[in-house]
Amino acid sequence: MGELQGRVAIITGAGRGIGREHALLFAAEGAKVVVNDLGGANDGTGNDATPAQEVVNEIKAMGGEAIANYDNVADWEGAQRMVNMAVETFGDLDILVNNAGILRDRVLVNMTEAEWDAVIAVHLKGHFAPSRWAAAYWREQHKAGNTKPRNIVHTSSTSGLFANPGQSNYGAAKTGIATFSQILAKELSRYNVKSNSIAPAARTRLTMATPGLGDRIAEPENKAAFDEWDPANISPLVAYLSSAKCEFTGETFFVKGGEVTRIRSWERAESIDQNDRWGVAELTVALNKMASEVKS
Repeated sequence: MGELQGRVAIITGAGRGIGREHALLFAAEGAKVVVNDLGGANDGTGNDATPAQEVVNEIKAMGGEAIANYDNVADWEGAQRMVNMAVETFGDLDILVNNAGILRDRVLVNMTEAEWDAVIAVHLKGHFAPSRWAAAYWREQHKAGNTKPRNIVHTSSTSGLFANPGQSNYGAAKTGIATFSQILAKELSRYNVKSNSIAPAARTRLTMATPGLGDRIAEPENKAAFDEWDPANISPLVAYLSSAKCEFTGETFFVKGGEVTRIRSWERAESIDQNDRWGVAELTVALNKMASEVKS
């Protein structure tokens, strides 16, 4: 019996890379999987049914249950179809893994409106829309007395958590995803839903296309050595966060190789205070003193 035995999962962007590894591991752990993938290029353009269907074929070949879905995660009606497909095909929905993403890297002064909008849509709306329809289904199920645990796992990024130049669109979206996950954890706890996010570091089409990173994360020459950049390293954490045994909600975890680190959210740091409104001149003195102390 696997840790996800009998559970029904939607995994977005599951045709390649990290999402593919999620789908294969989930199936190995006993889940029934909706393999969603539009089949687009790194920048989100185009579509191809082949990647999603190939993963479904792999799962079926190993004795698992899966079905392919080709909807755009940022499409409102497409996201609803995705949820409906899980329920109509497998009778329920227990897990949503929001993994789909694209890159259109550019420094701010050169970024176009289209490059900003496309990345924000796929990442932020592409997390919101499937989550919204899944949550609506779980609310109705809970009201009907089906109160079993449900799980959402979102995909943030170190670019969003720690700021990577050249990725203001991607980083802003990924920061928003981590906060989105925290909000869902608070809103959906009444329906026995846990919401967490991950910031993965692995070798994928997107990371290999990142300037200066591709050479550092290439496959090791020694095939017997542990490959810390293998995308399959990410999936066990996602499987845990998707299981009924998960004890966390509202958390974000960095994961790379064999490392799993919980990330602290925004927290208060140094402050100044007085029992009166600040004047600009005195506030300048006080805050510049703080800046000097922080830098030292």
